[in-house]
Amino acid sequence: MKSKLANKAAFALAMMGCGVVSAQEAPAPEHAVTYNAALASEYRYRGLSQTRFDPALQGGADYTHNPSGLYAGTWLSTIKWTEDLGGDGNVEVDLYAGKRGQLTTAISYDVGGLYYWYPSNDLNPDANTFELYGQIGVGPAYLKYSHSTTNLFGTPDSKQSGYLDLGANLPVAEGLLLNLHVGRQRVRNNGALSYNDYKIGLTKDVGFASVSLAWIKADTEAYLSPRGRNQGKSAAVLSISKTF
Repeated sequence: MKSKLANKAAFALAMMGCGVVSAQEAPAPEHAVTYNAALASEYRYRGLSQTRFDPALQGGADYTHNPSGLYAGTWLSTIKWTEDLGGDGNVEVDLYAGKRGQLTTAISYDVGGLYYWYPSNDLNPDANTFELYGQIGVGPAYLKYSHSTTNLFGTPDSKQSGYLDLGANLPVAEGLLLNLHVGRQRVRNNGALSYNDYKIGLTKDVGFASVSLAWIKADTEAYLSPRGRNQGKSAAVLSISKTF
């Protein structure tokens, strides 16, 4: 359940959208491979804790063919929620591919598919999930929609669920972004599991890494830990990430 707001790509996109990146910079290489690693005080996805409020280790790799905008990548994180539902496994593996580019100088797009794989999750229905997504960006703001073609993260009879994501990564000072997000998760045939989530945070590029601090909340009490704790309750989440 990958989040890209804390890596250096977010800084580059936001700065380009505001006209801050210099036109004198060298053009991007034809082929680019980047890696990322992070340590987070908690892994939140769409407002819900994936680690039962405990820290998470995360990392991934991305390939981009810059002339065409085609890309592919993978991302991993430690998790605990599949165990909470009676399954096994403690890792999430995301596999994705797509195409991004510019519709105009001000409007960008990103379309693709994302497979969430939970090895040895042993749940019925299977927790593994595939979503198609499409995003439109205007400067540092974006609107994204993700649509599941499988059951959604182990929820029975939930194919064709959707998630709407509206947000912005706004430069407020040199190397500092204000991260704003509101989302709506619609779980098909399971209205009690549908909810909204919110995020406001700051991401600072400190040179050797990016540091993010965010307030996150989901307005639902339908997702509880084995001890009855609300997985969507308000929380401050701190993360340190590095892209190289």
